[in-house]
Amino acid sequence: MPASPAAVRSRITRRSLVIVGVIAASLAMSIGGYLATPPDERFDPSYATLHAIVPLVFAICAAIAWRLDVAPSAARLMAVFPLLWIPQTIYNVIAPLGWLWPVVRGVDLLWGVLAGVLVLIYPRGTFDDNTDRAIAYSAFAVSAVNFAAVLLLAVPDAVPCDCAPNAYSFLDAPTAFAIIDAGFRLFGGALVVVVAVRMLLRWMRGSVPARTIVFLMPVALLAWATTLAIQVVSYAVDTAFDEVAATISLIAIATIPVCFVAGIAHARNLRARVADLMRITRESADRTLWEESLARTLRDPSVRVYWWDDRDGAYTDAAGEPLDVGDGGGAGMLPITSPSGARLALIRHDLALTDNTRLLDGVSSALRLSVDNGRLRSQVEATLAQVRESRERLVRASLDTRRRIERDLHDGAQQRIVALGLQLRVLADRASAAGEGDLAARAEEAITESGVALRELRELAHGIHPSLLSAGGLALAVPELAGRCPVPTEIDVRVGRLPEVIESTVYFVLSESLANMAKHAKATRSWVSVEVVTMEADVDDGDPEADRADDAEAAVAQSEGEAVRLVVRDDGVGGVDPRGTGILGMADRVEAVGGTFALDSPAGGGTRICVDLPLGAVDPAGDVVAAVPMPEAEPAAAE
Repeated sequence: MPASPAAVRSRITRRSLVIVGVIAASLAMSIGGYLATPPDERFDPSYATLHAIVPLVFAICAAIAWRLDVAPSAARLMAVFPLLWIPQTIYNVIAPLGWLWPVVRGVDLLWGVLAGVLVLIYPRGTFDDNTDRAIAYSAFAVSAVNFAAVLLLAVPDAVPCDCAPNAYSFLDAPTAFAIIDAGFRLFGGALVVVVAVRMLLRWMRGSVPARTIVFLMPVALLAWATTLAIQVVSYAVDTAFDEVAATISLIAIATIPVCFVAGIAHARNLRARVADLMRITRESADRTLWEESLARTLRDPSVRVYWWDDRDGAYTDAAGEPLDVGDGGGAGMLPITSPSGARLALIRHDLALTDNTRLLDGVSSALRLSVDNGRLRSQVEATLAQVRESRERLVRASLDTRRRIERDLHDGAQQRIVALGLQLRVLADRASAAGEGDLAARAEEAITESGVALRELRELAHGIHPSLLSAGGLALAVPELAGRCPVPTEIDVRVGRLPEVIESTVYFVLSESLANMAKHAKATRSWVSVEVVTMEADVDDGDPEADRADDAEAAVAQSEGEAVRLVVRDDGVGGVDPRGTGILGMADRVEAVGGTFALDSPAGGGTRICVDLPLGAVDPAGDVVAAVPMPEAEPAAAE
């Protein structure tokens, strides 16, 4: 359960106080000891400054480790280290206190144990195995023996000051104390060498992810071990420790927490790299690419992803090969399941990543999301395919219905009216011959009404399915349609015969556009062009008024190949509402055959409608029409 904001603030406050406290205590020891030391006995100021910086580095790294909220045990060790980094000059401050300086002398080398443990738990913050635990426990045990020996046997000569007598000493055995002290230092130096060699071997034998995560610590540890060995030998033979080696040792020690934090940050950066997998998740990449991207993200070429196959009841890789039960030796296995517990996949990865639970959780989430997205994408694509097929069937059914109604009107009602008109003509002629003037006049009126009814019926049938469109295509139907528009219209038709569904769509979109223009645009001129274009090309008709729609038109052209383009423009008032019923109806009709519809109608700038219909549209028979160049017809123009 996540901590409350108040608890988080309280924890941050406590940790901040701890860091400030240990820094203050460390600086107090360094500065106080330096000032209390006689000038002729003081260390070089640069060395003293570097010595004082080391605990500050540990404290700052502790704060960073706490801020990253990983490896809390390592952060605690770093926070305690400055209190145990006791400068030798401090004995000049506590010299009169016989009860205090033996305690300080007993723990003033414990910082080495903390540094060694910090190396052993790098980078996860826990021991790798029992060998690491044994090394750490033996170091603490020997330190405890040394602490007891200092309390019981140390004399003022054991520290660099004129100190008061040891308040805890009960036996004057300087030789025994010297042997124990030298043995403790030799043991510590040997232990550091063991830890360094162990770390180096682990790094050399490790996999790519393991070496990547532990890439800094071996260098710092070897430098420290080397200088420590020199220091131990110098102490054993009672010679001065070389100042250059001492400086290198300080730098190496200060590098240890920096390396630890860098390793933590590197692992955290690996988790951040999982965000790159979200791009693959979004794009629904295939399984092979997903595995390659995961290996690249984790920097682990041994990564393998096995996908659960419900039909076979087994895990298989991208090539369909089943998972070998013995294939997981020396590797970690990360099962991926859905929220309902259903199996999705299995990731085999390097063991070095096993303890990086947050990283693996991120990988699990990314892969789970990828699978879910893939399923949703498949469902959406199947639904869209059904919708497209349904719309195409509706378009075909509409065309068939229009054609049938037009044929029925032509063969049925129109023929009956024509026959009725002929009969009325015969009746009128006979009435006139018989001298029945009133009857003849009424018959003439009936003939006139039948003629009007016939014209209206023919116009109705023509609107349902124009015969010119069936007979001659757009090259004949478009000029005839534009000729009935009250607004003078320039026509440019550069297409031959097209699939019927394409011709019908162009015709009725043009019909609706001209009708809307005549009613609402208040235009004085209009232009209509129909041509076959390549969707990749940018069409420039040379009209400055059309330049504003170029970007929208380019965005509309999404598919490759040839398409029929209908452009209708006028010089009217513009400001067409794109949500109007007529506009939406035209857009639906165009999209039903896989086309695109673009409207550009700024207020006061006229209106431009651009329709692109791919020549791969489905014809009424259900066959896909190949996108082949159409023969051009002679341009037709009409005012």
